[in-house]
Amino acid sequence: MARILIAEDEDTLRDLIVRGLTQDGHAVTAAADGAEALDVLGREQGRFDLLLTDIRMPLMDGIALALSAARDYPDLVILLMTAYADQRERAFGLESLIHDVITKPFTLAELRVAVDEALTSHGKS
Repeated sequence: MARILIAEDEDTLRDLIVRGLTQDGHAVTAAADGAEALDVLGREQGRFDLLLTDIRMPLMDGIALALSAARDYPDLVILLMTAYADQRERAFGLESLIHDVITKPFTLAELRVAVDEALTSHGKS
């Protein structure tokens, strides 16, 4: 299965995502914000199949993380998450860098479909 890096500042949601994707057989690493996720990417030399990141986070938001990750690791598939329409609009124009934006709240089943579709469409599953 895939190696997935999660960047989500809400502990409860981050834990739910990690548990759900781990149950699907993925190797999941979690970070509490974009800066921590960028550190993990650097330490692991970008060896992840998918970056799943919230847009609105402290220290470094998901847009800045996505831009840095796409620049340094162009083969990394990126999925953004947000509950805010204005944040979703900030992702407009990044279609060449990101696969999709998932709207919160979502069910675990919806997340699994989005992750599987992103991995499959990029030949990572």
